[in-house]
Amino acid sequence: MGRNELVFAVALVASAVVLLTSGQPFWIGLAVAAVAFTAVWTVSLVLRNASIVDIFWGPGLILVAWVYLAVVPDRPTLRGLLACLLVTVWGLRLAVHIGVRNAGHGEDFRYRQWREQAGASFWWTSYFKVFILQAVVLWVVATPLLLAQLGEQGLRLLDGLGVALWAIGFGIEAVADWQLMAFKRDPSHRGKVLRSGLWGLSRHPNYFGEAVLWWGIGLIGTAGGGPLALISPLLLTFLLLKVSGVAMLDKALVERRPGYAEYVASTPAFVPLPRWARRCG
Repeated sequence: MGRNELVFAVALVASAVVLLTSGQPFWIGLAVAAVAFTAVWTVSLVLRNASIVDIFWGPGLILVAWVYLAVVPDRPTLRGLLACLLVTVWGLRLAVHIGVRNAGHGEDFRYRQWREQAGASFWWTSYFKVFILQAVVLWVVATPLLLAQLGEQGLRLLDGLGVALWAIGFGIEAVADWQLMAFKRDPSHRGKVLRSGLWGLSRHPNYFGEAVLWWGIGLIGTAGGGPLALISPLLLTFLLLKVSGVAMLDKALVERRPGYAEYVASTPAFVPLPRWARRCG
């Protein structure tokens, strides 16, 4: 385990302790996530494909969001409904995108590599290493979805700022995903690196959009239940930048794709920046 993975693990455990001792019914979300991911793990054993966990990330958060809305007494509030609707729109789009992208391609290389390393024991080690771990991460990321159910009925300026950030992030993520999918559909682009559109401004604009929209949801949760909601975007941003997103993909693609090392040297990793802004930096 590297330094970033260790930092993330400590932060995840600390976040879990804070949530479970906060006095709010976060334990319900943890239980729902654990049961749901256990069911997905069972399906993965039948299909021999752990990649289906990626498709379930969005629907899993949708499920936890609506469960939180149902269990908080004397609700729903307008803010709580707003948070659930935003997560539902985001989660359904992401699930459809990943499902279409993965169709016919078999298990993702990350899970294939872990399967090869674990050998015959992967069927049960994947339960903890892939599914339960993602269940806990998803539960922490869902923190603002419970806190958004609290507080006053009316919306505040912070809610408006949260919606604006969500819309910006959602738009960036959706456009980036569409651009990459369209690029890969052209057989002449096989083995090449996309360097136009948002992908000419950032190596991972989809991850940037994901982080921005969760900062928006974090602000909505903060408007309802306080700054504890910011645990979600803080943890997710670190995860995307240092653990399973940018860092992991860059390392893999430098080794597997010609020209990617030059792309790394010339293009920002996360925040989209035009060339003139890079020169100024």
